[in-house]
Amino acid sequence: MNLIYNSDQYSVVEFTPDNSTETLHSGGYEIMDKSFNREIFLAGSMAEVFRKDVEDLIASEPSIEDIDSFLGQYDSYMRQPMVVH
Repeated sequence: MNLIYNSDQYSVVEFTPDNSTETLHSGGYEIMDKSFNREIFLAGSMAEVFRKDVEDLIASEPSIEDIDSFLGQYDSYMRQPMVVH
């Protein structure tokens, strides 16, 4: 598990691929919206698409605002409340 992005609005944690679990076979990403205390976990094909989109975004040398705007595309999918374990 690696924190790959952290701003005032969002945090993104990357989970490395783990062949011992079906969910993490391709790895995964947890996107957290700090303002609304909610999150989404992307695995499988959604994680692969997210990874490619992030690689494309990084290639454009984005600002923090650009990255937050990109992550904002996932706001409507965030239904899970953030819970501290």
